[in-house]
Amino acid sequence: MLYAIVLFIIAAASFIFAMLGLGGGMVYVPVLNWAGFDMLTVAIPLGLLLNGLNTGLVLIPFARKKMVDWKGGAVMAITALLASPLGAMTSEMLPVQTLKILFAVMVVAAALRTLWASKQEEPEKMMPLLKRSIVGFFVGGFAGFIGGMLGLGGGFIIAPVLMMMGYKTKTAAATTALVVTFSSFSGYLGHMSQGNMNWGLALIVVIAVIIGSQLGGRYMTQKAKSKQVKIAYAIVLLLIAIKMIIGVII
Repeated sequence: MLYAIVLFIIAAASFIFAMLGLGGGMVYVPVLNWAGFDMLTVAIPLGLLLNGLNTGLVLIPFARKKMVDWKGGAVMAITALLASPLGAMTSEMLPVQTLKILFAVMVVAAALRTLWASKQEEPEKMMPLLKRSIVGFFVGGFAGFIGGMLGLGGGFIIAPVLMMMGYKTKTAAATTALVVTFSSFSGYLGHMSQGNMNWGLALIVVIAVIIGSQLGGRYMTQKAKSKQVKIAYAIVLLLIAIKMIIGVII
């Protein structure tokens, strides 16, 4: 019964987060921990694996619709890939409580800006490729490190930055999925040096992620409106901030 509840929650989260290109680690990790699995050795590593699987799968429909900015996202993906294992390996060595508060404040600011952007027209001009690559170098490394350390993948940092760089909402979501795929799998490998895989649990939740990601990707490419996506982004960002603050208090 417990596994059935976990499967349902993870499938639902995968639908929503796949649509936004964010992966779903903010739900996967606490749900797995709630189900009785150790945070450091099971929940965070498996959460990162599911994160990467979710965004990797949803890249397929995004790519078919030509929504991914491969050139602009490449540098960000590479630096996130390199930085994510470093974040994973420092998760045991550094106190992250103060860091979580700072990021919660940043995420709230990003959520408010996204809500404001939901009332604006879609941007007509994107930042030039060279500038996108320079900004992406630093943002990708930063997001990869933090995502790897907290088991979140880093998409909550990347998506708002892409929109500030002039990306249309759906292109921002698709390109975020590209970066999060690299950072999540890389962070997972970093954490696996510290933990053990529960293969029975992994098989169940992988099935849930596959179902949720494909439905979410289909909805995003065929039916979702830009304003709806921006509002969903803002809500998800606020939930991430609340989760971080609760994690510090508790």
